[in-house]
Amino acid sequence: MDLELPGLHGSLGSPVIESMNFLNEVAQQYPDALSFAAGRPYEGFFDIGAVHRYLDRFVAHVRAGAGGDEARVRRTLLQYGRTKGIIHDLVARNLRIDEGIDADPESIVVTVGCQEALFLTLRALRRTERDAVLAVIPCYVGLSGAAELADLPVLPVANSADGIDLDDLVRTVERAKADGLRPRALYVVPDFANPSGISMPRDTRERLLALAEEHGFLLLEDNPYGLFHGTAGRPPALKALDSSRQVVYLGSYAKTGLPGARIGFVVADQPVTGAGPESGGRQSLADQLAKIKSMLTVNTPPLAQAVLGGKLLTHDCDLRAANTREAQVYRDNLRHVLDGLAEHFPPGSSPEVTWNAPTGGFFVVLTLPFAADDALLALSARKHKVLWTPLHHFYGDGAARRQIRLSFSQLTPDEIREGLHRLAAFIGELSAHHP
Repeated sequence: MDLELPGLHGSLGSPVIESMNFLNEVAQQYPDALSFAAGRPYEGFFDIGAVHRYLDRFVAHVRAGAGGDEARVRRTLLQYGRTKGIIHDLVARNLRIDEGIDADPESIVVTVGCQEALFLTLRALRRTERDAVLAVIPCYVGLSGAAELADLPVLPVANSADGIDLDDLVRTVERAKADGLRPRALYVVPDFANPSGISMPRDTRERLLALAEEHGFLLLEDNPYGLFHGTAGRPPALKALDSSRQVVYLGSYAKTGLPGARIGFVVADQPVTGAGPESGGRQSLADQLAKIKSMLTVNTPPLAQAVLGGKLLTHDCDLRAANTREAQVYRDNLRHVLDGLAEHFPPGSSPEVTWNAPTGGFFVVLTLPFAADDALLALSARKHKVLWTPLHHFYGDGAARRQIRLSFSQLTPDEIREGLHRLAAFIGELSAHHP
């Protein structure tokens, strides 16, 4: 039986849905190319032996809690598990140590990556066609894709040097309400946003919290890069400043734990009333997300949680300290990228190329003298053997723009040096054809 794409869910025809697979797999299409494309963690410290040590450490932890009951140990590790997860208490300890966030373990749902946490939250917030989600544009493609799957329109909010244009946010919210829409939440990455690399100053975070409360929408705080900052002081996470439960915190251990374990989580401590007499009439948003998760992935694999839990236990739930080597790699790589760009494209040179200068994270954005799309990326990969990401993937409309994202997280200094040399040759050649 043949199926027609127009007869399937509308999201499948969206360029947004194609973007995630494209970004994940483009390096496999061009294995000889140096890749500034995917924002993956550094692989130089990967250790298979550590996986076994972490698993053993978590088993010992469960055994101690079970009083030596081996049947309970086996059941915890090898049986279907609790929908909210089996490491929620360790996640809560980690948040308190690393982020200064005091979260009730019962307000945490451990998920299959942060992407599931994001989808669960959007699915729960979408009640009718009037509901919408706000996002600073350009933004992480996973937000746009998850919103498509949840049938939520994304209302764009302008970016700024502070990570968001708060005046435009207010205008967008007021315009949406006047049009009969209900903005349920704003998705933000306050620390080294993907793709821009911008971080929000503390006063912007505090004003954003106040505006969210005043205008009645939640903040969906995504924080995969917060531990990877430079030498300057880092503002508190939005959730650490949240005194009115305005923030749903989306967490990931892909960058700070083990990417292959695919462990994320969501802190959703917002009270939900009218939940029925069996619950006393009051539950949390986390309880509602767990209901959806039970019908989506049933539970997050206990073995994957066990490995990540073992890493947390091994490092006393302090992943800032556990990632000292990785953080230094990312700081050094950022410096190599910025120094290399200044060498290849000094002020006043032709072609004129400019870039931003984040103080941490994984990404730098270049502005080019020509529009860059996927066709030019393929040319860059084939002829110059260097990959990067066209910024149109983060706008969701497929329109080529004069900006590209460079991810430097998984490269060595020599690879960065050679990759920038190849990129400069590509830009020089294309600029000659686009005066």
